[in-house]
Formats: sequence, structure tokens, C-alpha cells
Amino acid sequence: MADGAEDVAEDRELTVALPGPDGTPLHRKLSSELRAQILGRALAPGAHVPTEAELQERYGVSRSVVRQALAALEQEGLVERRRGRGTTVRERGELHRLVQRVPGLSTQVEDGGVHVGTRVLELCTEPVSEATSVLGSGQVLRMRRLRSAGGEPLAAIETWLPAEFGELTADELTDTSLHATIRRRFGTRVVAGKRQVRAVGADSETAELLQVPVGAPVLLLEGTSTDEAARPVEVFRTWHRADRVVFDINVIREPDAAANLADTFTGLRAQTAPTGPHGAAPDGGSGTSAGLRARLDALGREMLDLARQLEHDEGDPHR
Repeated sequence: MADGAEDVAEDRELTVALPGPDGTPLHRKLSSELRAQILGRALAPGAHVPTEAELQERYGVSRSVVRQALAALEQEGLVERRRGRGTTVRERGELHRLVQRVPGLSTQVEDGGVHVGTRVLELCTEPVSEATSVLGSGQVLRMRRLRSAGGEPLAAIETWLPAEFGELTADELTDTSLHATIRRRFGTRVVAGKRQVRAVGADSETAELLQVPVGAPVLLLEGTSTDEAARPVEVFRTWHRADRVVFDINVIREPDAAANLADTFTGLRAQTAPTGPHGAAPDGGSGTSAGLRARLDALGREMLDLARQLEHDEGDPHR
């Protein structure tokens, strides 16, 4: 049997060796498997991809299948193939965003020295929307934008704003921050909000905008933003490319209950301390203040003991 015929026969026989829908060519199944490993960082940036021979043995496919799969990944910019060096995972130049910060992706990334472009895809008013009740407005302004860096899409954004911002135009929202724009135009400053992050598969529209395969994992950040008076001024959803944008989170230690109680009682004692000359109470007598301080000291010790006991109980797995 000719070599080509042997490859075809081998491919048919081993079709079930890789995940994927029936009828999918083996090279596409292999490229999907390797792509998932790269995006999931099982193959980290700079790491060597297994050799062609190793991939043949591991997945039970022919050399032609391996070469087609690697060629597809190279075309997508996920790997680099160099003579004498083999195939390595390409460095992606990740962009980082602190999700707990109010400033959005463009502001944070540009603070790091990377220019982000913003294109307005749609800007219109909606009489009824899922954001209507949240914003407390009978009519809302809806917009869709696309953020890019270095000619590559980073995030697709869908935003709803109260009707009072209806004068905004696409031109003044191009290549700029929405929060900075509404602060300049309307004096509204976004200071807080609630955020949620989840991993989702890109639908066909999102995949086209972000230039990723349909079903590819993307990071969805959604939530609301409020002004200084705690009024909702924005409802949004932002789909980020998971291979280009990384969410950072600053972690802090939870306050210590015992320390907080100690600070509280220190403050209470200070409030009851004598303020008159030579340490005497303002009314000329120190008996009342001294007695109150003694009672607070005793109560403070009891509360500290209780707080320590509660912390001990919470840390005891057998309780």
C-alpha cells in the first residue's frame, strides 16, 4: 500500500483518539487539543511543544496530520517553528487588569504604556432594556464598543447608560475612556460598583469581533457602576480575550476581630479620660471617670477573651 494510502487508513482508524465532533479532520482535532493546552497554559509561553515524533506517538496520528496541525497554530500566531529549535509557544504579551479598580481596561493598560484604541460599533436609545430597572430610567442609551491594542482586538463591550447621557456621540467615545468622558461632559464621577467575572464560550458574534474560534474561552466581566451619591450610572458586560488579557486581584488579610475590639475599647477609654488640669475630671472629681474606665477595662477584657475563643472555635475542624 502506498504511503499516502497508509496515512489515510491510519487516520480513519484512529479518528476517535482525539476529541471533537464526528467528521472533523484529524489535523483540526489535534490543533484544537494543542490550542487548548496553550490557552490553558499547560504549554506556557516559551515552552517547547513536543516534537513531531512525540506527537505522532502520543496521539496515534501520522506525520502529515501533525504538520498540518502545527502549521495551523503557527498561522494563528500561537507557536513559532524554527529550523534547529523545534516548535515553541509564542510569547503573547499579556495585558493585565485589576478587576477591583474602577478605571476600565483602556485606562489601566495605557497607564502601563500600551495604547488602546476604542471603536464604537453601535450607539442608540432603547425604550425597554434589561438595564432599565437598574438605572431607574424609562429610556436608556445602549452602546457597543471594541477595544484593540497593536491592531489586535482585546475586548468587546456592551454598555447601558441613563437617558441623561443621551447627548453622547460616537466621535467623542472613540479612542477614549467612557468614565472620563461622562465626567467631563456631565460632571458625573464613577467611584464604585459591583463586578462579577465568569468564563464563557465565545458565541459567533463575539468570536468574530475578538477574532477567536467559536466556543473559545473568554473572560466575561459584568456589573454596575455608581457615582458619588451611590446612584447607578452604568450597566455593562465586557468579553475579554483570555489569551491576551489577565485579571489581577489584590489579596488582603481579613481584619483580626480581637485587634478590632482592642482598638474600639482603646478609643472608648480615651473618650472617658480626664480633660481638666492636672489630670482631674472637668467637674472637679475623678471618681466617676475612674469607675467608668475600670468598668470598660473589665468589659474589654471579657470581649477580647470571647473574640479569641470564637476565633479558636472557627479554626477547630472538629467543632
